[in-house]
Amino acid sequence: MAVDRERVEAALRSAVRTPDAYLTEIASHLIVAGGKRLRPVLAVAAAQVGNDGAVSDNVIQGAIACELVHLGSLYHDDVMDESTTRRGVETVNAKWGNLQAIVAGDFLLARASEIAASLGNEVAGLLARTIGQLCEGQVEELRHTYDRNRTIPSYLVSIQGKTASLFATSARIGSLMVGHDRHTTDIITNVANAYGMVFQIIDDVLDIVATEEQLGKPAGHDMEEGVYTLPVLLTLATDSAESRELFDLLGSPLTAKERTKALKIVRSGTGLSAALDSARDYAAIAEAECALLPSGPATDALRRAPHALLDALVDI
Repeated sequence: MAVDRERVEAALRSAVRTPDAYLTEIASHLIVAGGKRLRPVLAVAAAQVGNDGAVSDNVIQGAIACELVHLGSLYHDDVMDESTTRRGVETVNAKWGNLQAIVAGDFLLARASEIAASLGNEVAGLLARTIGQLCEGQVEELRHTYDRNRTIPSYLVSIQGKTASLFATSARIGSLMVGHDRHTTDIITNVANAYGMVFQIIDDVLDIVATEEQLGKPAGHDMEEGVYTLPVLLTLATDSAESRELFDLLGSPLTAKERTKALKIVRSGTGLSAALDSARDYAAIAEAECALLPSGPATDALRRAPHALLDALVDI
């Protein structure tokens, strides 16, 4: 996997290199900043199910197409959120401006689409649909900004679209590129989709329980921005004086004092543990699907991956 990671990094940098040095610098800004490359790792792992050999260049290209979609979405997210830092560096919008960030994000999506097209019609169509799902998931979240009556199904639909779908597509492309049969490819896709659901739920839990130093932003930032995630929604759903107090606090932008109070309520209530139970349920789905795959190191890694996300909370 280490060699394949190096191939992914080299391919990412090559994919955004243009004759225009200015555009190249902006488009490669977050690539140079680093990252876990979870989506490419899933693509490579999917390709190695039942086959531990080195993956083909097509797998690497499919992997970076998905990572470029992810990076493009981050450029756009940072503009919408008015973020100033990402991965320990200035965001593109903070360093160069919103217009440059939007255009550079569009460029990354265009490069991803071009790479996908080179891998065949099925991959091109799959990636295009996934970009649409990202937008649908984000819109579902936006339309419920400051909505204290947002439902759990709305939240789950949103994170499936804006987060889990790209994890699923990354793994599916890796599987398609190596020639797995449809049944195996569908199972691998289900595993990655469940992983993506765990990933986003844990990310939302961290926004409640982690420190500002760990997050790089104040805890409770989502609540402050009117994005009510699973721990908050499950807290609101309880019949208690605390949930009613939280309901009264939310519905509009929070002051620092109100955010601290809202965090205390969510941290001390049952919504947090219920959200973790939901994440464990998705991890169990991934594990059950992995039981249907050929045994081997790649399948073992896919089985462990959701639980690794849960285990990371122990250190918080």
